[in-house]
Amino acid sequence: MSATPLSILDLSPVPAGGTVAGALRNTVDLARQAEQFGYHRYWLAEHHLAAGVASSAPAVLIGQVAAATSAIRVGSGAVQVGHRTALGVVEEFGTLDALYPGRIDLGLGRSGQRRTELAAEAPGTGPAGAESSPAGDPAPPTEERVVGGLLIPPPFWYAHLVGSPRFALASALLHQPGAQPPPFAGQVADILALLRGDYRDADGLDAHAVPGEGAGVQVWLLGSSGGESARLAGALGLPFAANYHVSPATVLEAVATYRAAFRPSAALNRPYVSVSADVVVADTDARARRLASPYPAWVRSIRGGGGAIPFPSPERAAADTWTDADRDLVDDRVRTQFVGAPDTVTERLRVLRDVTGADELLVTTITH
Repeated sequence: MSATPLSILDLSPVPAGGTVAGALRNTVDLARQAEQFGYHRYWLAEHHLAAGVASSAPAVLIGQVAAATSAIRVGSGAVQVGHRTALGVVEEFGTLDALYPGRIDLGLGRSGQRRTELAAEAPGTGPAGAESSPAGDPAPPTEERVVGGLLIPPPFWYAHLVGSPRFALASALLHQPGAQPPPFAGQVADILALLRGDYRDADGLDAHAVPGEGAGVQVWLLGSSGGESARLAGALGLPFAANYHVSPATVLEAVATYRAAFRPSAALNRPYVSVSADVVVADTDARARRLASPYPAWVRSIRGGGGAIPFPSPERAAADTWTDADRDLVDDRVRTQFVGAPDTVTERLRVLRDVTGADELLVTTITH
């Protein structure tokens, strides 16, 4: 079997005691090194209102990373289109493509729209990261499984997050007053039409994005479940990125739904799947475990509803007090993190690749 391309997803994490400026400089430095090491692409996430994450403006960061490198693909993982317009997205990424042609990926995510929908509903009972699905879609199994050596934990239920004041505040700050995001499929269709140059509105009027029209950006959809993003990516013949590191319980349903829905397109003649994993590697298993030891506290801060805290040091994390409820809150993420020496982690990545059939692996690492 040929080597599997490895790529990086970076959140520009802010370590405890560090600064946002330092985190952003670390991102540019890591991207330079990733290119030298032979990584395939470098993606920047989009997060908001989190003291421990500096990647709130991925297009700006993509420009900085592309300027500091020469060949590695650079992109978004993902732009949250729920609080953006199709034209705004196309103009931003068209500008990037004009400056760095043939290197820019436009990853699109539905999380911004899903946040708005959920904030308007009563607290739901679906798994975290899952998207709304039509009646009749199979629900992911609720019992823990091991499939081909890959741990598939029970789903994480996010009802407490949907009802939290901070959840509503994020929705309010990300949208203009009274604004409602259009359907995700419609936004994706508008983005693709503006990129192709054949956009028409309901009255037949055309519009042309400058920059943007004719840009050679590679469009991806990202998803955490077998919901709308997976189905739409398949139906449009686009590459799809599935999130094992965010929602390990639903990764198999996500990739299966995408492949079942796939139709060949001008972009792809066969399905292409990237699967993410949370990874910490060091020279020994013991050192890697120490570097990863603050990760549970960081996940707890997110799932507790307060947003990602600056990533603690191992010493600070060791002093934390934990309840059984705290441990349950982070259990699926902690047990599906790949931690160890190179051989240990490489073997776990091989299992992830083989079980999901991934064409590419997207690794993300956060340490102090």
